[in-house]
This record gives sequence, structure tokens and C-alpha cells, in this order.
Amino acid sequence: MTAATHSPLFPRESDVGQIVPPPRDADAVLDALDPEQREVATALHGPVCVLAGAGTGKTRAITHRIAYGVRAGILQPGSVLAVTFTNRAAGEMRGRLRQLGAGGVQARTFHSAALRQLQFFWPKAVGGELPRLLDRKVQLVAESSARCRIRLDRNELRDVTAEIEWAKVTQTVPADYPAAVAKSSREAPRDAAEIGQIYGMYEQLKRERSVIDFEDVLLLTVGILQDRHDIADQIRRQYQHFVVDEYQDVSPLQQRLLDLWLGDRESLCVVGDASQTIYSFTGATPDHLLNFRTRHPGATVVKLVRDYRSTPQVVHLANGLLNQARGRAAEHRLELISQREPGPEPVRAEYADEPAEAEGTARRIRDLIAAGVPAGEIAVLYRINAQSEVYEQALTDAGVPYQLRGAERFFERQEVREAGAALRGAARFGGNDSLLDDVVELPSQVRAVLSTKGWTTEPPAGSGAVRDRWESLAALVRLAEDFVRAKPSATLADLVAELDERAAAQHAPTVQGVTLASLHAAKGLEWDAVFLVGLTEGMMPITYAKTDEQIEEERRLLYVGVTRARSHLSLSWALSRSPGGRASRRATRFLNGLRPGSVAPGARGAGAGAGGPVERAGAARRKRRGPVLCRVCGKTLTDAGEMKLMRCEDCPSDMDEALYERLRDWRADQAQLLSQPAYCVFTDKTLMAIAEAVPGSPGELAGIAGVGGRKLDRFGADVLAICAGEERAEADRDS
Repeated sequence: MTAATHSPLFPRESDVGQIVPPPRDADAVLDALDPEQREVATALHGPVCVLAGAGTGKTRAITHRIAYGVRAGILQPGSVLAVTFTNRAAGEMRGRLRQLGAGGVQARTFHSAALRQLQFFWPKAVGGELPRLLDRKVQLVAESSARCRIRLDRNELRDVTAEIEWAKVTQTVPADYPAAVAKSSREAPRDAAEIGQIYGMYEQLKRERSVIDFEDVLLLTVGILQDRHDIADQIRRQYQHFVVDEYQDVSPLQQRLLDLWLGDRESLCVVGDASQTIYSFTGATPDHLLNFRTRHPGATVVKLVRDYRSTPQVVHLANGLLNQARGRAAEHRLELISQREPGPEPVRAEYADEPAEAEGTARRIRDLIAAGVPAGEIAVLYRINAQSEVYEQALTDAGVPYQLRGAERFFERQEVREAGAALRGAARFGGNDSLLDDVVELPSQVRAVLSTKGWTTEPPAGSGAVRDRWESLAALVRLAEDFVRAKPSATLADLVAELDERAAAQHAPTVQGVTLASLHAAKGLEWDAVFLVGLTEGMMPITYAKTDEQIEEERRLLYVGVTRARSHLSLSWALSRSPGGRASRRATRFLNGLRPGSVAPGARGAGAGAGGPVERAGAARRKRRGPVLCRVCGKTLTDAGEMKLMRCEDCPSDMDEALYERLRDWRADQAQLLSQPAYCVFTDKTLMAIAEAVPGSPGELAGIAGVGGRKLDRFGADVLAICAGEERAEADRDS
């Protein structure tokens, strides 16, 4: 997994040890830019609007623009404020600017820039200390709902918290919330009047306790700049030039703050792509980007359409998706032109059911890895996080490592914080640490320290929190190995300093595994191979997308997913949820006209569609497989784990404990012979299912979920012998 643009501050592993000197002068900054990027870089006066398609090098263009202005003496570094939406993007921008010789430029998120100004000016504008920033908003929302005598479960609590955030960034007060929801066609998670009541109580409790939340940072900064012209003038004297990245994602509140920063000046450059607006649920709107030329009639407009990321085949599919789009954003779509050599055609695959789709995806991923594609350069993207479980299980069964994206930030994870503290202590008092007595080289020192925190040479079996913790620690070990290759004389103290710098910039080391992520979490990233899964009506577009604009945002979300792929792209869907279920699902409408046998909107008759054939990978299996029923109570099973056990989790188990232990011992031997983690042979759930079913023939063993054809051929004789109470013959063991 890599960022859509690589940062020289934190180079890729392949670049470690390569130090690129800054350009020798202003003109050299423009070297290696294409004509449109150069036009952006040299447009330093007046309002500038850059319409940049996916993979067209927008970050490169705007950082070179700032650096060119600084190196040419047209812009003073301290007078430039570049704002974006994530700490990682801001850190990457700062790193690029330093590499280009423009290190004094401020590059921050909206919230970070506003918080600095609020902290500095609060004593002058209001007096006293700035109220404490609320650590966990959801706890106060829970208390507010209790005060209002409204019961919320955990999911409702999270959703109501999100509604309060949306209301605040759209500058909606509690009393106006119900009307605002109705006007925006927003589907509230509960009765809008109830949410408005909770929202009002939440604001009251904040005032009583003198705390502010994340959105208040922007609101209070806006309030001070509106009321105190002297403070606004002071900020405007400092910042003369503004650059806004991802401008299609600004909220009304962020736009208001930007207007106050600018005053009556027009020294502004915005960069965005209306076709990548996918965060309207947070208050983001492309209207400010689409209206830019109306608000600034003399603006310079540059379009970046040369796609350096994806092959012509991927770009062709992406363009085809947008060609069917409707609405205002679609009127401003950009037709991308790939700059890469041709690659493989996108794969379109139809499966009988979701487990079959996950297993098929895992097989394809395993084949790609065998062909030389690194696991870290492969992603499985889905519409909602709840879809991840079946893919976690399938990848585990296939022996493919993976990582989940979209949860806690790397450096905020408890295990990473604990590991950092341990490394910091070892760096400070290493001479008195018996762990390091016989360890000299840096990676070995790190392994020794992290072994006290749960790191082992082999990963734990299965998925879950234990595996997640191990992956985090393993990423730190790999980082130490990369760091010492780039700087052979590095000490443990040097590594700790590097970790602190990365933490400040939110630049996490890459966990070496296939990425599982939602489409929203994948924005801004790219991979060599991308698998877009679960592309059925009801999931893409999602069921609750009802209005035309909501449907179009779902199309844009799929477009973002497609444009994450550099070379290999797979789009798949399943005809039913569970094995043996009724094949009532159909592929997303967004692929109409883009797959064989489908008809594009407005087309006459059935056309052949675009691209290669659809692989109906699960069709044969669908004819053979019936519903999976619990062996104990007869209930139809839909959960992947329960289907593997062939019973409900709550139903009593008739597992042969002694057989299970013999199978575990055999698995440990096999794992050692193969030099693989134990779960790559069989997972615990599969062994439990075998010990419960006690199969007596290859057919019975093959009927157990998790025992595919490959594993049946490789391990079947041993497993059946163990189930029969026999000692497995060494000659029959496939090592």
C-alpha cells in the first residue's frame, strides 16, 4: 500500500539510501513537469483553479508551484499557507517542499491551522486559557442522550455523534437540525427531533464543563476573525498566499474560514476533482469548486488529465464509469489519458455466493503474489467495513497475510505507543538492560525489546486483535531493518527520533500484507492490484442511497476505487449471500455497458459491453451446494465462522477433544516442515470442524469449509489417517 504520491521525506523501501539534492535554482524546479503541471507551477498571481483527475500528479504540481515561487523570490516561505484534509497529506506536502528547497512553508490541515491561531489569539480575544479540547466526543453524546432520557445502543451512539458533527460543519444549530435534515434529503439514524434534542443538550454540557470539540475549533476561529478585525488583519498580514488541496471536500464552515483568511484578496490556488467528491455525509460539497470561476471571474483554470498511475485498460474503464454519470459534477468530469504502457484487461467475475467470491478473490491474490506482486501492493476494497470478515477468513485460509485499514492510526495504537516507550527506555538506559547485553546490531536490539511486548518470529494463527497487535510490532521491526540499511551507523536513539518524526507526520510504516479497506478509506492511496468486491445492487449503490445525487456519489465512490489500481483490476459480485441461497442479486447498474451482455443506459438492444468476458467462477458450485444447515438445530447458517463449523456458535459441540489435540500436534509438525505459520495449514476453526465431523472419506473431508482441493491433495491422507486413529506414514506426508 502506498500513498498516491510518494514522499521524499519518507522514501519507499526501494528508494532507501538515495538522497536527492534540491533543485539548483528556480528554473530547475520546473524540470520533469509536463506542460499542464508547468502551467500550474508558473501561475503565481491571482486566483488559480486546478482541476486534477486521479493519478495526474496534483500534489507534485502544487508543491512545485509553491517551491518555484519561493525559489524565484516571488513568494516568501512564511507568507504561504497550504491546507489539506489529513495529517498524512500535510506531512507529505511539507516533506516535498523541504526536498524542493522551500522548507519554511506552512502545510497543515484546516483544523491544525485553526487550532494554532485559536491558541495564540484566545487570551487576547476572549481572555484566560482556551477551553480544554474534548478527548472523546462520544462519551459526552452518551451522557447527553441519557439526560434527554433517550436510549441509544452503541451503533446509534456513533451515528448520532456523526450527525452532530455534520450539523456543526454545515453551521446548523440544534433548533434547525430537523429542518436541515429534511432539506438535504439526509436519512437521520433516529427521529430528527430527538437528535436535535440530544445535540442541544450536548452543547449545553460542553458550556457547563468549559470544553470544546473538534468542530468548535473551526467555529470559534471563525467567530474571532469575524468579530475582531484587528486579529483578522494580523493573520492576513502574515499569510499572503493560500493553497487548498482536495478542494472538492471543503465544508461550508471550512469555506467560511478560508474566506476570512483571504479577506478581499485573491491570492488563492485551489486543487480538486468534482468526480472524487465522496464525503458529502461529513458536510463536504463540490459546490465551492464548481462555483470557483463564478466567484472569481478572472481565475486561471488548468486541467490535469495525464494519468501517470494507471494503465490504459484501467483508465478506459474509469472513463466509461464517468461517461454515464449525471448531474452537475458530471458536467465537469475530466477525460483521463493514460501515460503508461498497456497492461492486463480488468477482470469481471461473477460468483454464486459471498463465500465463493471471497475464496475466489483469495485464490487470485495468492496467484498474483506467486507471480511476484508484493502482498503490500494488493488491496481488497468493499463498500462497508462489515464486508471484511469473509475476506479475512478467506485470506487466512489461503495463507495470505493481510492488514485492515481505516481503524486506529498506526502511531495511536496502544501496542505501538507501548513499543515506542519501551524502545525509548532502552535507548536511554540500554547499558543497564540485560536484554541488550549480547545484542549489537540495531534490528536485533529492536527485536529483543519488542519481544517483551508480544513480538515473535512467527505470527499468531488466525485473525483478530492478537494478530493486529503482532502486525503492528512486526512493522516496527521491518522499519528498523530498512532504517539501518539506509543509515548503517544508526543507533537505537536515532531510530527513536525517526519514529517520533514519523508519528508527528502520521507516516506509518507499511505492514506487509494485503490491504482490506472500505472504498472511503482507500481515497488518496494506490496499489498495483485492486479487487473491488461485493459490487451488487443494494451494496453499490448502497440501499439507503435514494436521491439522484446520492446515487451519483455512489458512482463516484466506485470511480475512486477503480482509479486506485495501477495495473491489475478485478471487479466481482455474488448472486446470493450464502451458499445455496436464491440467486436474486444482480451486478451493480454502474457496470451496465461496461461488461459483456449488459446494456448501457439509453442504449438500444443488448450490446456486448466493454472489456473481456465475465468469469462465472461460482456457477458450477452453485448447482452442487445447498443451504448450509446447523448440524444440531437445523437452522440455516450465514455467518462464515458458523458455516465452517457446520453449527451455530451457541449450539453444543460434539468435538472429539483428543482428536482435536492430535490434529493440532500434526499441524504444528507440518508448519515446521513447510516453514509457514500454522494457520497456513489449517485454521483452528477448520480443525474444530474436522474434529466434530470426523470424516471417513475424501469426499466427507472435502465437504468441510476450509478444506479446498489443494489442501485435500496435500494433507487429506494424513488427516483421514488421524481421524481413523492411525499413525500417519512418513512416506505419505507431502513436505
